Amino acid sequence: MDSPTNDENKSPDLKNAKSIFEFTVKDLDGNDVSLEKFRGKVCLVVNVASNCGLTKNNYKQLNEMYAQYREKGLEILAFPCNQFAGQEPACETDLKEFIKKNNIEFPFFAKVNVNGANSIPLYSFLKNKQGGLLGNFIKWNFTKFLCNKDGEPVKRYGPSTEPKSIHKDMEELL
Repeated sequence: MDSPTNDENKSPDLKNAKSIFEFTVKDLDGNDVSLEKFRGKVCLVVNVASNCGLTKNNYKQLNEMYAQYREKGLEILAFPCNQFAGQEPACETDLKEFIKKNNIEFPFFAKVNVNGANSIPLYSFLKNKQGGLLGNFIKWNFTKFLCNKDGEPVKRYGPSTEPKSIHKDMEELL
């Protein structure tokens, strides 16, 4: 399945949006999921890929982080993306198998675009609120956005930032 286009995801007016909880995204089965269901949780939003050099280490640390902090109010929201050197070619069925094989328990959503005209509204919002070195652009797989319990993006981490190195920032929000 191709990545969804902008109009396939429900979104608020991006200029007036205040939180990720205003957005609706698709799950791996193509169902709408309102991010409102995560209200009151600290959310780490990550664009992921299964065939990237950063994959093994990131998934290991994200799994450990989720196991350690889930009960304290952390949610990790994973968005597969194939925009970086084709490193996420898997279809939804293959993604489900990857999740199972790697014992991933945090929420996984449908494959998306995070850059360009077909970037999903959630990522347009995140990039607008927390620009990076490349401005309103995601550099690579495993860019991470930390959002507080009100769904406001408070920090952005580049692909090379290991999940274990952001524990302090996350703990301050929990």
